[in-house]
Amino acid sequence: MPGSKASGLVELGRFLHDCREFVAAATPFEVNGHLTRVAGLVMEAVGLKLPVGAMCEVAQGGGQPVEAEVVGFAGEKLFLMPSSDLYGLTPGAEVRPAAGQPPRPSLRIPRHPFRRSSDRSKLMPVGPELLGRVVDASGRALDQLGPLACVERVPLGARPANPIDREPIRATLDVGVRAINGLIPIGRGQRMGLFAGSGVGKSVLLGMMARYTEADVTVVGLIGERGREVKEFIESNLGAAGHARAVVIAAPADAPPLLRLQGAAYATAVSEYFRDRGAHVLLIMDSLTRYAMAAREIALAIGEPPATKGYPPSVFARLPQLVERAGNGAAGRGSITALYTVLTEGDDPQDPVADSARAILDGHIVLSRALADSGHYPAIDIEASVSRLTHTLLDAGNAACVRVLKQLYSRYQRSRDLISVGAYARGSDPVLDRAIALYPKIELFLQQNLDERAPYAASRSALAALLAETPNSPGADR
Repeated sequence: MPGSKASGLVELGRFLHDCREFVAAATPFEVNGHLTRVAGLVMEAVGLKLPVGAMCEVAQGGGQPVEAEVVGFAGEKLFLMPSSDLYGLTPGAEVRPAAGQPPRPSLRIPRHPFRRSSDRSKLMPVGPELLGRVVDASGRALDQLGPLACVERVPLGARPANPIDREPIRATLDVGVRAINGLIPIGRGQRMGLFAGSGVGKSVLLGMMARYTEADVTVVGLIGERGREVKEFIESNLGAAGHARAVVIAAPADAPPLLRLQGAAYATAVSEYFRDRGAHVLLIMDSLTRYAMAAREIALAIGEPPATKGYPPSVFARLPQLVERAGNGAAGRGSITALYTVLTEGDDPQDPVADSARAILDGHIVLSRALADSGHYPAIDIEASVSRLTHTLLDAGNAACVRVLKQLYSRYQRSRDLISVGAYARGSDPVLDRAIALYPKIELFLQQNLDERAPYAASRSALAALLAETPNSPGADR
Protein backbone atom coordinates (compact mmCIF):
# COMPACT_ATOMS: atom_id res chain seq x y z
CA MET A 1 0.00 0.00 0.00
CA PRO A 2 2.70 2.53 0.80
CA GLY A 3 4.41 1.70 -2.51
CA SER A 4 1.25 2.34 -4.49
CA LYS A 5 0.73 5.65 -2.65
CA ALA A 6 4.27 6.76 -3.51
CA SER A 7 3.85 5.80 -7.16
CA GLY A 8 0.57 7.70 -7.22
CA LEU A 9 2.29 10.84 -5.97
CA VAL A 10 4.95 10.45 -8.65
CA GLU A 11 2.30 10.14 -11.33
CA LEU A 12 0.50 13.18 -9.94
CA GLY A 13 3.74 15.15 -10.02
CA ARG A 14 4.34 14.20 -13.65
CA PHE A 15 0.78 15.13 -14.54
CA LEU A 16 1.11 18.57 -12.92
CA HIS A 17 4.47 19.08 -14.64
CA ASP A 18 2.91 18.27 -18.03
CA CYS A 19 0.02 20.63 -17.28
CA ARG A 20 2.38 23.49 -16.47
CA GLU A 21 4.33 22.94 -19.70
CA PHE A 22 1.12 22.79 -21.70
CA VAL A 23 -0.21 25.99 -20.18
CA ALA A 24 3.13 27.77 -20.65
CA ALA A 25 3.21 26.86 -24.35
CA ALA A 26 -0.44 27.67 -25.01
CA THR A 27 -1.47 30.83 -26.85
CA PRO A 28 -3.45 33.09 -24.49
CA PHE A 29 -6.90 34.28 -25.39
CA GLU A 30 -6.95 37.63 -27.14
CA VAL A 31 -9.27 40.02 -25.36
CA ASN A 32 -10.21 43.12 -27.34
CA GLY A 33 -12.23 46.20 -26.56
CA HIS A 34 -13.85 48.91 -28.65
CA LEU A 35 -14.00 52.69 -28.89
CA THR A 36 -16.95 54.45 -27.33
CA ARG A 37 -15.90 58.10 -27.64
CA VAL A 38 -13.31 60.34 -29.29
CA ALA A 39 -13.16 63.90 -27.99
CA GLY A 40 -10.27 66.12 -28.94
CA LEU A 41 -7.04 64.31 -28.15
CA VAL A 42 -8.54 61.60 -25.95
CA MET A 43 -10.16 58.31 -26.94
CA GLU A 44 -12.35 56.27 -24.57
CA ALA A 45 -12.46 52.49 -24.78
CA VAL A 46 -14.26 49.73 -22.88
CA GLY A 47 -13.80 45.98 -22.70
CA LEU A 48 -10.10 46.00 -21.73
CA LYS A 49 -8.24 46.14 -18.45
CA LEU A 50 -4.79 47.61 -19.06
CA PRO A 51 -2.51 49.48 -16.68
CA VAL A 52 -1.62 53.13 -17.11
CA GLY A 53 1.30 53.37 -19.52
CA ALA A 54 0.37 50.25 -21.52
CA MET A 55 0.42 50.47 -25.31
CA CYS A 56 -2.48 49.39 -27.50
CA GLU A 57 -3.63 49.58 -31.12
CA VAL A 58 -6.90 50.92 -32.53
CA ALA A 59 -7.95 49.32 -35.80
CA GLN A 60 -8.60 51.60 -38.77
CA GLY A 61 -10.69 50.44 -41.67
CA GLY A 62 -8.23 49.52 -44.43
CA GLY A 63 -5.32 51.44 -42.90
CA GLN A 64 -2.53 51.14 -40.39
CA PRO A 65 -3.74 50.82 -36.79
CA VAL A 66 -3.43 53.89 -34.57
CA GLU A 67 -0.96 53.43 -31.73
CA ALA A 68 -2.15 54.76 -28.38
CA GLU A 69 -1.11 54.74 -24.75
CA VAL A 70 -3.29 54.32 -21.70
CA VAL A 71 -3.09 57.61 -19.80
CA GLY A 72 -5.93 57.10 -17.30
CA PHE A 73 -9.18 55.33 -16.52
CA ALA A 74 -12.54 55.91 -14.87
CA GLY A 75 -14.47 52.84 -13.83
CA GLU A 76 -14.55 50.48 -16.81
CA LYS A 77 -13.43 53.18 -19.26
CA LEU A 78 -9.84 53.54 -20.44
CA PHE A 79 -8.52 56.92 -21.59
CA LEU A 80 -6.16 56.54 -24.56
CA MET A 81 -3.83 59.15 -26.03
CA PRO A 82 -2.88 58.54 -29.69
CA SER A 83 0.65 58.84 -31.06
CA SER A 84 -0.54 59.43 -34.65
CA ASP A 85 -3.43 61.01 -36.54
CA LEU A 86 -7.00 59.88 -35.83
CA TYR A 87 -8.32 60.25 -39.37
CA GLY A 88 -10.38 57.24 -40.43
CA LEU A 89 -11.44 56.03 -36.99
CA THR A 90 -15.04 54.92 -36.69
CA PRO A 91 -17.36 54.42 -33.68
CA GLY A 92 -16.89 51.01 -32.13
CA ALA A 93 -13.42 50.50 -33.67
CA GLU A 94 -11.57 47.51 -32.25
CA VAL A 95 -8.97 48.21 -29.55
CA ARG A 96 -6.40 45.53 -28.78
CA PRO A 97 -3.24 45.42 -26.65
CA ALA A 98 0.02 45.98 -28.51
CA ALA A 99 2.24 42.99 -29.21
CA GLY A 100 3.76 41.50 -26.08
CA GLN A 101 1.28 43.20 -23.74
CA PRO A 102 -1.51 40.76 -22.82
CA PRO A 103 -4.44 42.32 -20.99
CA ARG A 104 -5.04 41.56 -17.37
CA PRO A 105 -7.66 38.83 -16.99
CA SER A 106 -10.81 39.72 -15.14
CA LEU A 107 -10.61 36.49 -13.09
CA ARG A 108 -7.94 36.11 -10.43
CA ILE A 109 -5.87 33.25 -11.86
CA PRO A 110 -2.92 32.43 -9.58
CA ARG A 111 0.48 32.77 -11.24
CA HIS A 112 3.06 30.06 -11.14
CA PRO A 113 5.82 31.15 -8.73
CA PHE A 114 8.51 30.75 -11.40
CA ARG A 115 6.64 32.56 -14.19
CA ARG A 116 7.71 36.17 -14.71
CA SER A 117 5.06 38.74 -15.40
CA SER A 118 5.26 40.32 -18.84
CA ASP A 119 6.79 43.78 -19.14
CA ARG A 120 4.11 46.17 -20.33
CA SER A 121 6.42 49.18 -20.81
CA LYS A 122 7.35 50.09 -24.36
CA LEU A 123 10.75 48.85 -25.54
CA MET A 124 12.92 51.19 -27.61
CA PRO A 125 16.00 50.49 -29.75
CA VAL A 126 19.39 51.46 -28.29
CA GLY A 127 23.01 50.74 -29.07
CA PRO A 128 26.14 52.24 -30.63
CA GLU A 129 24.39 51.95 -34.01
CA LEU A 130 22.45 55.11 -33.06
CA LEU A 131 25.58 57.31 -33.22
CA GLY A 132 25.39 59.69 -36.15
CA ARG A 133 21.68 58.97 -36.72
CA VAL A 134 18.51 61.04 -36.50
CA VAL A 135 15.42 59.22 -35.22
CA ASP A 136 11.91 60.13 -34.18
CA ALA A 137 10.30 59.57 -30.79
CA SER A 138 9.27 56.02 -31.77
CA GLY A 139 12.80 54.97 -32.73
CA ARG A 140 12.29 55.18 -36.50
CA ALA A 141 15.02 56.63 -38.70
CA LEU A 142 14.45 60.13 -40.11
CA ASP A 143 17.78 60.61 -41.89
CA GLN A 144 17.12 58.35 -44.91
CA LEU A 145 20.22 56.27 -44.11
CA GLY A 146 18.31 53.03 -43.92
CA PRO A 147 16.67 51.23 -41.00
CA LEU A 148 18.36 51.06 -37.64
CA ALA A 149 20.49 48.00 -36.99
CA CYS A 150 20.01 48.11 -33.22
CA VAL A 151 19.65 44.72 -31.56
CA GLU A 152 19.18 45.81 -27.95
CA ARG A 153 15.93 47.19 -26.55
CA VAL A 154 15.32 49.00 -23.26
CA PRO A 155 12.12 50.11 -21.52
CA LEU A 156 11.06 53.65 -22.27
CA GLY A 157 10.42 54.42 -18.63
CA ALA A 158 12.92 53.80 -15.84
CA ARG A 159 13.15 54.76 -12.21
CA PRO A 160 15.92 57.13 -11.11
CA ALA A 161 18.98 55.53 -9.55
CA ASN A 162 19.28 55.16 -5.81
CA PRO A 163 20.77 58.48 -4.63
CA ILE A 164 23.11 56.65 -2.25
CA ASP A 165 24.60 54.69 -5.15
CA ARG A 166 25.43 57.77 -7.23
CA GLU A 167 29.03 58.90 -7.50
CA PRO A 168 29.57 62.46 -6.19
CA ILE A 169 30.29 65.16 -8.77
CA ARG A 170 33.98 65.95 -8.58
CA ALA A 171 35.29 66.39 -12.16
CA THR A 172 34.50 69.29 -14.48
CA LEU A 173 33.20 68.91 -18.01
CA ASP A 174 34.82 71.07 -20.68
CA VAL A 175 32.06 72.55 -22.87
CA GLY A 176 34.33 74.76 -24.96
CA VAL A 177 32.60 78.05 -24.04
CA ARG A 178 34.85 80.51 -22.21
CA ALA A 179 32.18 82.28 -20.15
CA ILE A 180 30.84 78.95 -18.87
CA ASN A 181 34.20 77.25 -18.30
CA GLY A 182 35.55 80.32 -16.56
CA LEU A 183 32.61 81.54 -14.47
CA ILE A 184 29.87 78.88 -14.40
CA PRO A 185 31.74 75.54 -14.26
CA ILE A 186 29.74 72.43 -15.09
CA GLY A 187 30.60 69.12 -13.45
CA ARG A 188 30.24 65.68 -14.94
CA GLY A 189 26.82 64.48 -13.86
CA GLN A 190 25.40 67.95 -13.22
CA ARG A 191 21.93 69.01 -14.42
CA MET A 192 21.88 72.60 -15.70
CA GLY A 193 19.10 74.76 -17.07
CA LEU A 194 19.50 77.22 -19.95
CA PHE A 195 16.88 79.92 -19.33
CA ALA A 196 15.99 82.34 -22.11
CA GLY A 197 13.18 83.86 -24.11
CA SER A 198 12.60 83.12 -27.76
CA GLY A 199 15.21 84.21 -30.30
CA VAL A 200 18.04 84.92 -27.84
CA GLY A 201 20.45 82.24 -29.07
CA LYS A 202 19.71 79.09 -27.06
CA SER A 203 20.08 76.68 -29.96
CA VAL A 204 23.32 78.20 -31.20
CA LEU A 205 24.88 78.07 -27.74
CA LEU A 206 23.74 74.45 -27.34
CA GLY A 207 25.29 73.65 -30.70
CA MET A 208 28.61 75.12 -29.60
CA MET A 209 28.62 73.05 -26.42
CA ALA A 210 27.66 69.89 -28.31
CA ARG A 211 30.40 70.51 -30.88
CA TYR A 212 33.21 71.43 -28.50
CA THR A 213 32.46 69.27 -25.45
CA GLU A 214 34.86 66.59 -24.28
CA ALA A 215 32.00 64.17 -23.54
CA ASP A 216 32.18 60.74 -25.20
CA VAL A 217 28.61 60.78 -26.51
CA THR A 218 26.12 63.58 -27.11
CA VAL A 219 22.38 62.88 -27.07
CA VAL A 220 20.20 65.70 -28.42
CA GLY A 221 16.45 65.70 -27.80
CA LEU A 222 14.62 68.31 -29.90
CA ILE A 223 11.24 68.32 -28.19
CA GLY A 224 8.39 70.50 -29.44
CA GLU A 225 10.56 72.85 -31.48
CA ARG A 226 9.96 73.96 -35.08
CA GLY A 227 10.48 71.23 -37.65
CA ARG A 228 12.88 73.29 -39.77
CA GLU A 229 15.22 73.64 -36.79
CA VAL A 230 16.02 69.91 -36.78
CA LYS A 231 18.09 69.95 -39.97
CA GLU A 232 19.41 73.44 -39.21
CA PHE A 233 20.64 72.34 -35.79
CA ILE A 234 22.37 69.26 -37.23
CA GLU A 235 24.09 70.99 -40.14
CA SER A 236 24.79 74.49 -38.79
CA ASN A 237 25.05 74.12 -35.03
CA LEU A 238 26.16 70.53 -34.46
CA GLY A 239 28.42 70.15 -37.48
CA ALA A 240 29.74 66.97 -39.10
CA ALA A 241 32.26 66.22 -36.34
CA GLY A 242 29.70 66.73 -33.57
CA HIS A 243 27.04 64.71 -35.37
CA ALA A 244 29.36 61.71 -35.77
CA ARG A 245 29.32 61.08 -32.01
CA ALA A 246 25.80 62.28 -31.38
CA VAL A 247 22.30 60.81 -31.37
CA VAL A 248 19.52 63.21 -32.39
CA ILE A 249 15.94 62.42 -31.35
CA ALA A 250 13.37 64.74 -32.88
CA ALA A 251 9.74 65.19 -31.81
CA PRO A 252 8.81 68.53 -33.47
CA ALA A 253 5.94 70.81 -32.60
CA ASP A 254 3.47 69.11 -34.95
CA ALA A 255 3.94 65.73 -33.24
CA PRO A 256 1.13 64.60 -30.90
CA PRO A 257 1.74 65.45 -27.23
CA LEU A 258 2.26 61.78 -26.39
CA LEU A 259 5.18 61.60 -28.84
CA ARG A 260 6.71 64.76 -27.41
CA LEU A 261 6.69 63.18 -23.95
CA GLN A 262 8.00 59.95 -25.43
CA GLY A 263 10.82 61.76 -27.24
CA ALA A 264 12.13 63.24 -24.00
CA ALA A 265 11.92 59.86 -22.26
CA TYR A 266 13.63 58.14 -25.21
CA ALA A 267 16.52 60.65 -25.20
CA THR A 268 16.99 59.99 -21.49
CA ALA A 269 16.83 56.21 -21.99
CA VAL A 270 19.51 56.37 -24.72
CA SER A 271 21.70 58.47 -22.39
CA GLU A 272 21.23 55.91 -19.60
CA TYR A 273 22.27 53.11 -21.97
CA PHE A 274 25.61 54.76 -22.79
CA ARG A 275 26.17 55.86 -19.18
CA ASP A 276 25.71 52.34 -17.86
CA ARG A 277 28.46 51.22 -20.23
CA GLY A 278 30.97 53.69 -18.83
CA ALA A 279 30.58 56.60 -21.26
CA HIS A 280 30.43 60.25 -20.25
CA VAL A 281 27.26 61.54 -21.92
CA LEU A 282 26.14 65.10 -22.62
CA LEU A 283 22.33 65.16 -22.79
CA ILE A 284 20.88 68.26 -24.45
CA MET A 285 17.11 68.68 -24.30
CA ASP A 286 15.47 71.55 -26.13
CA SER A 287 13.18 72.22 -24.47
CA LEU A 288 11.91 71.26 -21.01
CA THR A 289 9.12 73.82 -21.37
CA ARG A 290 7.70 72.09 -24.46
CA TYR A 291 7.81 68.82 -22.51
CA ALA A 292 5.76 70.45 -19.75
CA MET A 293 3.31 71.84 -22.31
CA ALA A 294 2.79 68.38 -23.80
CA ALA A 295 2.14 66.99 -20.33
CA ARG A 296 -0.34 69.82 -19.73
CA GLU A 297 -2.22 69.01 -22.95
CA ILE A 298 -2.64 65.39 -21.92
CA ALA A 299 -3.59 66.16 -18.33
CA LEU A 300 -6.23 68.73 -19.33
CA ALA A 301 -7.61 66.42 -22.02
CA ILE A 302 -8.36 63.66 -19.51
CA GLY A 303 -10.03 66.07 -17.11
CA GLU A 304 -7.35 67.03 -14.59
CA PRO A 305 -8.09 70.52 -13.21
CA PRO A 306 -5.56 73.31 -13.88
CA ALA A 307 -3.70 74.76 -10.92
CA THR A 308 -0.87 77.23 -11.66
CA LYS A 309 -1.34 79.34 -14.80
CA GLY A 310 -3.16 76.52 -16.53
CA TYR A 311 -0.68 73.79 -15.53
CA PRO A 312 -2.21 70.81 -13.66
CA PRO A 313 -0.30 69.46 -10.63
CA SER A 314 0.80 66.30 -12.47
CA VAL A 315 3.00 68.40 -14.77
CA PHE A 316 5.19 69.51 -11.88
CA ALA A 317 5.38 65.90 -10.69
CA ARG A 318 6.63 64.75 -14.11
CA LEU A 319 9.52 67.22 -14.29
CA PRO A 320 11.64 65.80 -11.43
CA GLN A 321 10.86 62.24 -12.57
CA LEU A 322 12.51 63.05 -15.91
CA VAL A 323 15.37 65.18 -14.60
CA GLU A 324 16.39 62.81 -11.80
CA ARG A 325 17.19 60.08 -14.32
CA ALA A 326 20.24 62.10 -15.41
CA GLY A 327 23.38 62.42 -13.32
CA ASN A 328 26.25 60.17 -12.30
CA GLY A 329 25.86 56.43 -12.22
CA ALA A 330 27.19 54.00 -9.65
CA ALA A 331 30.92 53.56 -9.05
CA GLY A 332 32.72 52.41 -12.18
CA ARG A 333 30.02 53.64 -14.54
CA GLY A 334 29.75 56.80 -16.61
CA SER A 335 27.80 60.01 -16.20
CA ILE A 336 25.00 62.02 -17.80
CA THR A 337 25.58 65.76 -17.80
CA ALA A 338 22.24 67.28 -18.78
CA LEU A 339 21.44 70.68 -20.25
CA TYR A 340 17.73 71.53 -20.34
CA THR A 341 16.54 74.66 -22.10
CA VAL A 342 13.69 76.47 -20.37
CA LEU A 343 11.66 78.99 -22.34
CA THR A 344 10.77 81.97 -20.17
CA GLU A 345 7.56 83.27 -21.73
CA GLY A 346 7.73 87.03 -22.13
CA ASP A 347 11.22 86.91 -20.55
CA ASP A 348 9.51 86.32 -17.22
CA PRO A 349 11.87 84.42 -14.89
CA GLN A 350 8.92 83.64 -12.57
CA ASP A 351 7.14 81.54 -15.18
CA PRO A 352 5.81 78.45 -13.30
CA VAL A 353 7.82 75.96 -15.38
CA ALA A 354 10.98 78.06 -15.08
CA ASP A 355 10.48 78.44 -11.34
CA SER A 356 9.96 74.69 -10.88
CA ALA A 357 12.95 73.82 -13.08
CA ARG A 358 15.19 76.22 -11.18
CA ALA A 359 14.37 74.40 -7.95
CA ILE A 360 15.15 70.87 -9.22
CA LEU A 361 18.26 71.62 -11.32
CA ASP A 362 21.85 72.00 -10.14
CA GLY A 363 22.28 75.48 -11.59
CA HIS A 364 21.06 77.77 -14.33
CA ILE A 365 22.53 79.78 -17.19
CA VAL A 366 20.42 82.82 -18.08
CA LEU A 367 20.55 84.44 -21.52
CA SER A 368 19.76 88.15 -21.65
CA ARG A 369 17.78 89.70 -24.47
CA ALA A 370 19.41 93.08 -23.80
CA LEU A 371 22.88 91.56 -24.32
CA ALA A 372 21.72 89.76 -27.47
CA ASP A 373 20.25 92.97 -28.87
CA SER A 374 23.56 94.76 -28.27
CA GLY A 375 25.54 92.15 -30.24
CA HIS A 376 27.08 90.51 -27.18
CA TYR A 377 27.41 86.78 -27.90
CA PRO A 378 26.92 84.42 -26.20
CA ALA A 379 24.37 86.55 -24.37
CA ILE A 380 25.04 85.00 -20.95
CA ASP A 381 23.96 87.14 -18.01
CA ILE A 382 26.70 86.23 -15.54
CA GLU A 383 24.96 88.11 -12.71
CA ALA A 384 21.82 85.94 -12.92
CA SER A 385 23.62 82.67 -13.77
CA VAL A 386 24.95 80.33 -11.13
CA SER A 387 26.36 76.83 -10.78
CA ARG A 388 25.59 75.24 -7.42
CA LEU A 389 28.83 73.24 -7.58
CA THR A 390 31.25 76.13 -8.11
CA HIS A 391 32.95 75.71 -4.73
CA THR A 392 33.06 71.93 -5.18
CA LEU A 393 34.67 72.05 -8.62
CA LEU A 394 37.06 74.99 -8.09
CA ASP A 395 39.84 75.53 -5.61
CA ALA A 396 39.95 78.61 -3.39
CA GLY A 397 42.02 80.69 -5.82
CA ASN A 398 39.83 80.04 -8.86
CA ALA A 399 36.65 80.56 -6.83
CA ALA A 400 38.02 83.93 -5.66
CA CYS A 401 38.70 84.93 -9.27
CA VAL A 402 35.10 84.10 -10.21
CA ARG A 403 33.77 86.10 -7.27
CA VAL A 404 35.91 89.14 -8.02
CA LEU A 405 35.07 89.28 -11.72
CA LYS A 406 31.35 89.07 -10.93
CA GLN A 407 31.75 91.87 -8.38
CA LEU A 408 33.52 94.10 -10.89
CA TYR A 409 31.00 93.37 -13.64
CA SER A 410 28.04 94.00 -11.33
CA ARG A 411 29.52 97.22 -9.95
CA TYR A 412 30.05 98.56 -13.47
CA GLN A 413 26.51 97.66 -14.58
CA ARG A 414 24.94 99.41 -11.60
CA SER A 415 26.89 102.60 -12.35
CA ARG A 416 26.70 102.41 -16.13
CA ASP A 417 24.35 105.38 -16.53
CA LEU A 418 26.49 107.62 -14.34
CA ILE A 419 29.60 106.65 -16.27
CA SER A 420 27.91 107.23 -19.65
CA VAL A 421 26.86 110.82 -18.83
CA GLY A 422 30.18 111.65 -17.15
CA ALA A 423 28.64 112.12 -13.70
CA TYR A 424 31.08 109.78 -11.96
CA ALA A 425 34.29 111.28 -10.59
CA ARG A 426 37.20 108.88 -10.70
CA GLY A 427 38.71 108.16 -7.31
CA SER A 428 35.38 108.12 -5.49
CA ASP A 429 35.15 104.32 -5.48
CA PRO A 430 38.35 102.23 -5.92
CA VAL A 431 36.37 99.10 -6.83
CA LEU A 432 34.43 100.97 -9.51
CA ASP A 433 37.67 102.53 -10.80
CA ARG A 434 39.08 99.03 -11.26
CA ALA A 435 35.86 97.88 -12.91
CA ILE A 436 35.98 100.77 -15.38
CA ALA A 437 39.60 99.99 -16.25
CA LEU A 438 38.95 96.29 -16.79
CA TYR A 439 35.47 96.38 -18.35
CA PRO A 440 36.55 96.37 -22.04
CA LYS A 441 38.70 93.29 -21.39
CA ILE A 442 35.91 91.67 -19.36
CA GLU A 443 33.59 92.07 -22.33
CA LEU A 444 36.15 90.47 -24.63
CA PHE A 445 36.53 87.59 -22.18
CA LEU A 446 32.78 86.97 -22.09
CA GLN A 447 32.29 87.08 -25.87
CA GLN A 448 33.21 84.27 -28.24
CA ASN A 449 32.89 83.55 -31.96
CA LEU A 450 30.83 80.59 -33.11
CA ASP A 451 33.83 78.83 -34.67
CA GLU A 452 36.11 79.44 -31.68
CA ARG A 453 36.74 76.76 -29.08
CA ALA A 454 37.84 77.86 -25.59
CA PRO A 455 39.29 74.89 -23.65
CA TYR A 456 38.72 74.70 -19.91
CA ALA A 457 42.36 75.21 -18.88
CA ALA A 458 42.80 78.14 -21.26
CA SER A 459 39.60 79.76 -19.96
CA ARG A 460 40.77 79.58 -16.36
CA SER A 461 44.22 80.94 -17.29
CA ALA A 462 42.64 83.82 -19.23
CA LEU A 463 40.47 84.71 -16.23
CA ALA A 464 43.44 84.73 -13.84
CA ALA A 465 45.53 86.79 -16.29
CA LEU A 466 42.70 89.31 -16.70
CA LEU A 467 42.47 89.99 -12.96
CA ALA A 468 46.26 90.04 -12.56
CA GLU A 469 46.62 93.05 -14.88
CA THR A 470 45.91 95.46 -12.01
CA PRO A 471 47.88 95.84 -8.77
CA ASN A 472 44.95 94.49 -6.74
CA SER A 473 44.98 90.76 -5.99
CA PRO A 474 41.80 88.70 -6.49
CA GLY A 475 40.80 89.06 -2.86
CA ALA A 476 42.01 92.60 -2.25
CA ASP A 477 38.63 94.28 -2.65
CA ARG A 478 36.72 91.96 -0.38
